Amino acid sequence: MVVATIHPSAVLRSRDRTAVYDGLVSVCASSPRRLAERMRLDRETCRERMSAARVAHLATAGGDHRPHLVPITFALVGEQILTAIDRKPKSTTNLRRVRNIVDNPRVAVLCDRYDDDWTRLWWIRADGHAEIIRAEPKRQEYLDALATKYDQYRRQPPNG
Repeated sequence: MVVATIHPSAVLRSRDRTAVYDGLVSVCASSPRRLAERMRLDRETCRERMSAARVAHLATAGGDHRPHLVPITFALVGEQILTAIDRKPKSTTNLRRVRNIVDNPRVAVLCDRYDDDWTRLWWIRADGHAEIIRAEPKRQEYLDALATKYDQYRRQPPNG
């Protein structure tokens, strides 16, 4: 069983008008006329929106430096983002995201909301370092956090 925890980095820098909070980067469109203008979301709003999101996307890159992006289910616990290898159908148990994290723990997690009303668009990115958790008791604590958010984890706990 593998649980990856992502520790957002507090050293992220941004050149555009995005906001950075302990590794959480946020952008929200402020006007349908001027999408280049962005408004900042405060840290608490970032956490609320990310916590409420049902799916995110995990970006990794391994030793080959090729990007790899997959949708994930996740939970926020303190300053960590948790995701597990669950029972959804997969083509292999030797997952590239896990191999990439072992090779290169630098990752990004992206949550977003699309709306045809572009004034309601937003995205939040957490850049940080991931680690694979295999040992108890943290593993069970993290699985419990995922089960609190997703009924599927209560009915069918992750096994790999």
